[in-house]
Amino acid sequence: MNMIVKTNVKLNLGLSVLRKRADGFHDIETLFVPCFDFGDTLEIITGDDYSHTSAALFAKYGRTDGLFSTSALRQTKQLTSPATGKLCERHDLRTVSPADGKPFNQQKASVGEHVEPTKLDESDNDDKKGASLSERVTSSEDGRLAQGISENGKLMITIAREEGVDWDPLKDLCAKAYGVLAQDFDLPPVKIFLEKKAPVGAGLGGGSADAAFTLKALNELCGLGLDDLRLSEYAARLGSDCAFFIFNRPMLGSGRGEVLEPYEIDLSEYEVKVLIPEGVAVSTAEAYKGIVPRESRFGRLSDQSGECHFDKISDRPCRQVSSAIESSADSAGLADLKTVLELPVTEWKNSLVNDFEATVFKVHPELEAIKQSLYDSGAVYASMSGSGSALFALYKKYP
Repeated sequence: MNMIVKTNVKLNLGLSVLRKRADGFHDIETLFVPCFDFGDTLEIITGDDYSHTSAALFAKYGRTDGLFSTSALRQTKQLTSPATGKLCERHDLRTVSPADGKPFNQQKASVGEHVEPTKLDESDNDDKKGASLSERVTSSEDGRLAQGISENGKLMITIAREEGVDWDPLKDLCAKAYGVLAQDFDLPPVKIFLEKKAPVGAGLGGGSADAAFTLKALNELCGLGLDDLRLSEYAARLGSDCAFFIFNRPMLGSGRGEVLEPYEIDLSEYEVKVLIPEGVAVSTAEAYKGIVPRESRFGRLSDQSGECHFDKISDRPCRQVSSAIESSADSAGLADLKTVLELPVTEWKNSLVNDFEATVFKVHPELEAIKQSLYDSGAVYASMSGSGSALFALYKKYP
């Protein structure tokens, strides 16, 4: 069985960094909205025959017979799948980074091991989950195609990207999505083919979207019977904004971003334009450098910890954020997100704020200039999405 899906990305309408928690994460408050201007193509095939490939990917990035470029081919080894005892082909290519030509660190990569929640608000995120190549990963000579087979032989993942794949496919969030389900379910052998088109390091959550769509596809293909709530709990273990893509509708996000509340918003009177500045990629870790949480600037917002945790995977997220957050928009001018969102869009400019702009614009002043140019061109509201570098603007539609 196979399934091909088109993923999408997200935009953040407002993003408040409220406090840093004892566990090292930050509590935030934001409105996630889906954006369909960008996305990746994800194909998942169940079965144990690793000789089949995605014809479309290899026709575009390699050869139609399923092999990588012959100029890059070093040797072909035969691997035996522990799951089936059958032989599966593996093509050994160079093991150096296509980005800088330096050797990758050699290390084992396994699927099905325990997956800790990914600190998407503290470390480099999106798709580059561990830029080291295991001995079970191969890459084409031009770096546009990378493929990995898990140590137990049950997962093969192939990633194609025009700009190059400089991360280990077995550490991609799609592979981690398979792994987190494999902890609780006896999943069949799976082949994942991912064509990356969504911008990387742009604050659009492309990698998180891929992981969420992988969870949903595996749930359907493997007949796991998980509802969206259960899937969102698995997604939250992969990344802070991953759970949003399970629902893929406007959601207020709190906690690390994984505590979600449906929110109705109508922007049909506005045209949304998204800009991806060329040559500017911002890591979440970079965005957090120098950030001063609002609690530190305006005084404590709540007497409670604000933590969101999972005791077990079957437990719902425990939201311990006091309603005081919503009522203590103090004299310093800190306004509750819901209150701001209820204002006319024309009044958002000075009220609906992305706190990351304060730190990111210092390092990348060209982004602030682009934001101002959006206003100069007639936008009624403009902002950076997430930790950047993508910016978006709302323009009033006219008959």
